Amino acid sequence: MTRTFRVAAVLAAFVAGAAALSAAIFFALPGETTKPSAIGGPFQLVDQNGRAVTDADFKGLTLLVFFGFTHCPDICPTTLFEISEVLKRLGADADKAAALFVTVDPERDTPEKLKDYLSSFHPRIFGLSGTPAEIEAVKRAYRVYAKKVLLEGGEYTMDHSAVIYLMDKQGRFVAPFNLKRTAEEAAADLKRRL
Repeated sequence: MTRTFRVAAVLAAFVAGAAALSAAIFFALPGETTKPSAIGGPFQLVDQNGRAVTDADFKGLTLLVFFGFTHCPDICPTTLFEISEVLKRLGADADKAAALFVTVDPERDTPEKLKDYLSSFHPRIFGLSGTPAEIEAVKRAYRVYAKKVLLEGGEYTMDHSAVIYLMDKQGRFVAPFNLKRTAEEAAADLKRRL
């Protein structure tokens, strides 16, 4: 009888501990709507047409946000091509989404340069630039790594992270968006979030 009581007491303590731990996790991890994301936030930049834009201009759209630069030899044009393919597969629903290509090289990436560069990609991709201080603020908000790397002859390139941020219609971070799948699969995933 004593042994049965001890086993029952240990089991009861285990169940109580598990319940307390579950409750602690539940209340310590607030839901998506109770706490703002630590990624993203307000911004004030200039688009490829020279128009001042803010994050409010894109509210109501599901966004893919990508940081790069027009002199990028491979990662940026490849990623923009893949995003273009996803947007193309949305068909008429593409107007419910947009992609933001935010430069990490504001010295060279003027609105005119972005407009010319993005003419090769889907029209729902918007190029954003700004002053070095404005770009730094957006990089901090999205936790983007970017660093100028000097090359021979006084030229430079930019070393940068290559995450595609999926943002919901209210501008909140959802998750990194995976392009390592077919364009059809990625478009189907994006369409569920429109």
